[in-house]
Amino acid sequence: MMRRMAETFDCVRCSTPLGEMVLTSDGSALCGACFVGQKYFPALDAKERESELLCKAAHELERYFAGELRCFTVPLRPRGTDFQQRVWSALTGIGYGHVESYGKLAALLGSGPRAVGGATGRNPISLFIPCHRLVGADGFLTGYGGGLDRKKALLALEGVEVKNEKTAPPNNLSKTMGRCPIPRRGFFPVP
Repeated sequence: MMRRMAETFDCVRCSTPLGEMVLTSDGSALCGACFVGQKYFPALDAKERESELLCKAAHELERYFAGELRCFTVPLRPRGTDFQQRVWSALTGIGYGHVESYGKLAALLGSGPRAVGGATGRNPISLFIPCHRLVGADGFLTGYGGGLDRKKALLALEGVEVKNEKTAPPNNLSKTMGRCPIPRRGFFPVP
């Protein structure tokens, strides 16, 4: 019987204006980016150790929060089901400063809004996979693993008008797909 080698992960903690985050890498791609204590904080067996990739990811976060970066470039490798992978991949097509409704994303994927919401809630790479850009059909802020206050702050940082917990009407996803000039091919490699 062949024994599968255990994966090893490196992680770093970094401060952001919205709280401390933990960034996790498998050595070749970012596998996790979560606010400390957020809902569904992934449990990876990781050693706190810096790497070039994690330093680049932390630097990109710093530039994002400074308003200097609109599109992340570090390679991503989220762990999840095939459906979750499809949802997370679709989320990367919602451009900076844009929002989309769970329902419209679900229709694009041939699924239901609750299933999309469930997959979005388990996004292991917050911000880099922009789940904060999803809103309810009526434009209200709904669900965010890092908390609605953080979601509201992230959208405000991106220039999305948020009034009384309600955003501007969702944009048409087909218009926002591909706003980021990073090629999507190979973004999420098939394991």
